Amino acid sequence: MRHGKKFNHLSRTKSHRKALLSNMACSLIEHKRINTTVAKAKALRGYVEPLITKSKNDTTHSRRVVFSYLNNKLAVAELFRDVAPKVGDRPGGYTRIIKTGNRLGDNAEMCMMELVDFNEVYITEEKKPTKKRRRRRGGGKSSSSQDAKTVQEETSSEQKASDEQVEAPKKEAKKETPKAEEKKVDDKGDQKEGEEKKD
Repeated sequence: MRHGKKFNHLSRTKSHRKALLSNMACSLIEHKRINTTVAKAKALRGYVEPLITKSKNDTTHSRRVVFSYLNNKLAVAELFRDVAPKVGDRPGGYTRIIKTGNRLGDNAEMCMMELVDFNEVYITEEKKPTKKRRRRRGGGKSSSSQDAKTVQEETSSEQKASDEQVEAPKKEAKKETPKAEEKKVDDKGDQKEGEEKKD
């Protein structure tokens, strides 16, 4: 009886299962993304994540321990050189499993397994966390309308100031029109005539 045993044997012997997970881990580290069944991906997650955690501490001992699991020096070099620096700040959860539907032949549930920090689409789409507080209804509208009113007031005051500057020379020019000059001349002429009459 297998009471309480949750380990998935994947219908393989121990040596076959070990070789399978080792090869899948090497492929995941090399290509950063693989397509496989959900059962294998879940088994691989428990196999490869402790190795990634071990790679954060780059010592000869940790390299030898990881090599005993992977048996591939190129994959070990890739893990310690490229993967470890990217996942240095992450406290676990280095892989992501995305289900992709069922396989046509045997209807097995398929998925795509990838290293989280190497997916550029998810990284670029991440937005900075913003404050999300519920405001009473119409709060955003009133603030935007107030902003619009202030902008309109500023533009109208600027227009008035510019109009006054333009109108000031016009008023001065109107004051000194040819008619006014003629009146001045006439007044002087009247004075001269009055003086002549007195004489």
